[in-house]
Amino acid sequence: MSSEILERLDGVHDNGGGNYMACCPAHDDRSPSLSIKQCDDERILLHCFAGCDVEDVCSALGLTLADLMPERPLDHRKRNVRTKMPARDALISLDHESIVVAIIASDIHEHKTVDTPTLNRLGQAVERIGRTRDSVAPARHKP
Repeated sequence: MSSEILERLDGVHDNGGGNYMACCPAHDDRSPSLSIKQCDDERILLHCFAGCDVEDVCSALGLTLADLMPERPLDHRKRNVRTKMPARDALISLDHESIVVAIIASDIHEHKTVDTPTLNRLGQAVERIGRTRDSVAPARHKP
């Protein structure tokens, strides 16, 4: 697919490693400002350093955004795709939820009872802590 895109562009330069530069068709480009890269998963990445939107670049090439993506199997939504949470965000989340758990534990200790909304929030905190843990370090076993 990238060769089809490259054929539609002017001023194409091969930068090696599957990276190319070309004149952007979405604006009056005299010096190549459009980066083109085909990824290992066959996605095509386009970036205009002059600031053109990728939709405008695609339109000028007679393409849609879908044309830049490989065809996916029909069952692609069934795959369990895990996104990693940045460590700093994970720590902030864990810090917040652990404070919630500590406050509720203190209330339970002091009052020997807990109302339903507080119990629900405790469950939510435990769930969030688990999701955060799993996003940073996948579970080794299923409970």
